[in-house]
Amino acid sequence: MLVRGVGPRVGHQLITAFGSADALWQTPPAELEQRDGVSSRLAKALQNVDQKAVEAVVQACHDSNTGLICPEDELYPQRLLACDDAPLILFVQGDVSVLNNPYMLSVVGARKASKEGRVIARRWSQYCSERGVTVVSGMAYGIDAAAHGGALEGNAGTVAVLGSGLNAVTGEAQKRQVEAIAGDGCVVSQYLPDVEARPEQFPQRNRIIAGLSQATLIVEATLRSGSMITAGQAAGYGREVFAVPGSVLNDAHSGCHRLIRDGATLVSSAGELLQHLGWMQERAGSHSSYAPANEDEGKIMDALKQEIMHLDALSEVCGLTVPQLSPSLLALELQGVIERLPGSRYTLGGRN
Repeated sequence: MLVRGVGPRVGHQLITAFGSADALWQTPPAELEQRDGVSSRLAKALQNVDQKAVEAVVQACHDSNTGLICPEDELYPQRLLACDDAPLILFVQGDVSVLNNPYMLSVVGARKASKEGRVIARRWSQYCSERGVTVVSGMAYGIDAAAHGGALEGNAGTVAVLGSGLNAVTGEAQKRQVEAIAGDGCVVSQYLPDVEARPEQFPQRNRIIAGLSQATLIVEATLRSGSMITAGQAAGYGREVFAVPGSVLNDAHSGCHRLIRDGATLVSSAGELLQHLGWMQERAGSHSSYAPANEDEGKIMDALKQEIMHLDALSEVCGLTVPQLSPSLLALELQGVIERLPGSRYTLGGRN
């Protein structure tokens, strides 16, 4: 990071060769070049580390209440450590213990996601969080934001992995999101605190998202998207990849369809996903419930438990005219029990 020519792989090789990071830094300059694998250029780079720059980073972390963890720390995420390109340092804010939750699921997808995609990401993430699964994502707009939002409504925390330094987050909305996630989970970056986001940093960020979790879920993705990179990295680490199917007429689902064709597991519900992973433990009192105020509300909720329904189909199944349905639909929507999707379709919301 502050040593030219030393990335994660070279860094891990050096630490292994010297026994520890401390042993590496304590080795006299004259002895560095005598070690196998240490070229004169690398030895010179190690000797010429700018100590003032190091002190400035430590001070910036102190001022922003940011922690630093390295592979030798007990708090370093063990699943990520199993990856040969795991970062040498992670900058963290929030509850670091969630990084080693026994159940972790990465949920990613399109920034310009459909309303239906955001509903799926939010609802499934809440469902998983209520059952002890920590949701990991990248704090981008669209699917990522919906996944974090749903997870925050549960009780297992959420982890956001940034493509910038923790102090470089811009915009009030994103700052509030960082505060919310750090308050009930952890925000992570491999970049120095003041490093601004750049396009080439996001694929590197995505490998951390993939490496932290046992499995990765792709909700919506085109063929050429960062989500496909994350899926490829997860598969490369030997982790399971899941994908949500969609309309073949919509290019927003083309990436998911490609993943399914190439071996990703198709899932149509959060329960099916957790059952496949063997994570179906229930926690008493973990999920919220809503008692229908009347018979009509009960009919609507029972119908929507099965599938997303158009207003006309809902009217037929419930045996009620549209004017009869409307007051109950509005009441349920205002309370967050159901959500209205484009095209006069309805689905159960988070409070059900």
